[in-house]
Amino acid sequence: MNAIKGTAVVTGASAGIGKAYADRLAGRGYNLILIARRGDRLTANAKGLMSKYGVTVKTIVADLSAEADLERVKSVIESDESITMLVNNAGTSTLAPSIQIESDAREAMTDLNVTALTRLALAVLPGFKTRNHGTLINIGSVLGFFSLPISSVYSATKGYVLNFTLGLQDEFADTNVAIQLVLPAATATDLWEISGVPLTALNPDHVMSIEDCVDAALAGLDLGEKVTMPSVEDKSLLATYNAARIALFSASQSGKPASRYTSAR
Repeated sequence: MNAIKGTAVVTGASAGIGKAYADRLAGRGYNLILIARRGDRLTANAKGLMSKYGVTVKTIVADLSAEADLERVKSVIESDESITMLVNNAGTSTLAPSIQIESDAREAMTDLNVTALTRLALAVLPGFKTRNHGTLINIGSVLGFFSLPISSVYSATKGYVLNFTLGLQDEFADTNVAIQLVLPAATATDLWEISGVPLTALNPDHVMSIEDCVDAALAGLDLGEKVTMPSVEDKSLLATYNAARIALFSASQSGKPASRYTSAR
């Protein structure tokens, strides 16, 4: 069964959403390549998954915000024809007014949330296209289309993930390559502590468990959803948003200034 499923690559796989994806995908029969900075956690996860599911699990210890590590990982996955899925999950967040965020923290968000995600996606997609088979899952955020006073930089990086993924979906529309954008809201990961906003500061009724988030995302993938929002009950809201987005773009296609800009002349 594993040979049919192939190998799934999961970034940020030492904890949180990435760890849960690794567990669920191993349970579905995928062999795994797990990537994260924490080698001790990766090794423990790999041993547990191999024992539990009988799959093959390889680990790559890498900081994807570091150029050398990113290129090393990119080289590995772009040459491995067994890879049939990439879960682009690795990310970081610092939540504070943008002028209060240290430059290294701002750059880390861009390097990991944008640059690493892009390079790894484009490392596997040519092979997926050649074989006309494969799945790319990009983990974005609801803050990709909404910004808070403390999320300007983070929201900008996730806005990139949103538009990059939607564009890829159009590029691969005539293939059998599945490209899913997952947009979680608040999820109970340790990223909150890293971000500077403790999980305890949030309304617990608004926070989804990691397991529920990943299970919902994979259910959305099974349903063929291009965009999955695990916490949104009324799916027509997304359709309305997309229709408004397309209508606004269509309305912009004019060579004349809108009348409100010329009527006062």
